Amino acid sequence: MKVVNSLKSLRSRDRNNRLIRRKGRVYVINKRNPRMKARQG
Repeated sequence: MKVVNSLKSLRSRDRNNRLIRRKGRVYVINKRNPRMKARQG
């Protein structure tokens, strides 16, 4: 999982990426390609 300041650029890398909020943190996850994960902060 990558930790980045801005998730906008990572979200646009794949069509199946989803922005999700969990426990006060923002994540990008992708069910079709599980390697595509990132967390903000």
